[in-house]
Amino acid sequence: MLRTTTGRTVAALAASAAALLALSACSSGSGTSSSDDVTISYGIWDQNQQPAMEEIAEAFTAEHPNVTVEIQLTPYKEYFTKLQTSVSGGAAPDVFWMNGPNFQLYASNGVIAPLDDQGVEASDYPQGLIDLYTYDGSLYGVPKDFDTVALWYNTELFDAAGVEYPSAGWTWDDLKAAAAKLSDPAAGVYGITATQYGQENYYNSIAQAGGEVISADGTESGYGSSEALEGITLWTDLIAAGSSPTAQQMTDTAAEDFFISGKAAMFQNGSWAAIAYAENPDLAEKVNVAPLPAGADGNQSVIHGIGNVANAKSTNLDIAKEFAAFASGEQAAAIQSESGTVIPAFNGSQQAWVDALPQYDLQVYIDALESAVPYPVSKNTAAWTALESEILSQVWAGTVSPEDGLTQLAEEMQAALDAESE
Repeated sequence: MLRTTTGRTVAALAASAAALLALSACSSGSGTSSSDDVTISYGIWDQNQQPAMEEIAEAFTAEHPNVTVEIQLTPYKEYFTKLQTSVSGGAAPDVFWMNGPNFQLYASNGVIAPLDDQGVEASDYPQGLIDLYTYDGSLYGVPKDFDTVALWYNTELFDAAGVEYPSAGWTWDDLKAAAAKLSDPAAGVYGITATQYGQENYYNSIAQAGGEVISADGTESGYGSSEALEGITLWTDLIAAGSSPTAQQMTDTAAEDFFISGKAAMFQNGSWAAIAYAENPDLAEKVNVAPLPAGADGNQSVIHGIGNVANAKSTNLDIAKEFAAFASGEQAAAIQSESGTVIPAFNGSQQAWVDALPQYDLQVYIDALESAVPYPVSKNTAAWTALESEILSQVWAGTVSPEDGLTQLAEEMQAALDAESE
């Protein structure tokens, strides 16, 4: 899972980036491979995935009886702040999850170790994810899973309002019309939660309008285009129409909680949500999922995936690198897919994930690969996502118009990207 970070978290990331950039890559771990008992740590951020990660750790120990893998869970909001602190203090996990926005920063500073010697076959994974975790010609992260985005909906609320369920071929106009019919602000019920989430909402809609957040080479901002403006105003218009809670309401109450509690009929979410909703007894039988509605250029979804990386300074580097590859391999993929945890990145293993939760139309997440667009990243993504979060929060609140906000964001983001290349 990769949810757009909050302004507070992004600011912390940007502030600590200087310390990471200054970190020397010297004195890497000894890379021991002795038969003595060894314990390595594995840093993750998703509680819903912890049982599957523990099963993967046990499977590795079954093949390496002298190795124990301890899971270290840190909620996503604190994960990268804590990770950068632990890296600076020499106490980072031996193996940990990595995402696209942070990858290049860690790889370029020698914090994580190349994994080219682990026998990873690039053809076993989607090429886009291999590219995402390759730096300067070397593979530094092995793709563990991938996620796309789809539209979850509450069938009870749709039935009560007499509105047809979302389906393939839905457009933005269909979405807006349904959201209006489903909304009853006086009763505290809304058609959709128009969150200020990039991955789940506006990164997709910008692409659906024919725009881009950032150029493919990570050097040019796309926020100055009319298409980006269309992708943003889809959501701000829903708020203005009363079809969504306000930005303040979604600050006071977590946006997803409106959907979980039955106070919002629709919520765009990543494939990671399937197991969480299935395990929620108050929600499991009331929801289903459909493809994203299409804008003028289609119904593109952002694609992203977690990579397993090895701490270059691990005192058990050889074992850490081996586990990083194992935790993204075929056996680990089977554990993830058969439990319905996430869509594994290992090619050929995805159908078991769909079959694990047959009550939902999860094939829509796999089908989204056909038109998926990469998650927007650059060498130091946090530098401009800090600006993005700050400026768009004013747009969502209505204190700055979308036109003025995107003009400012495009200029300031471009300055940040130009600074990266200096």
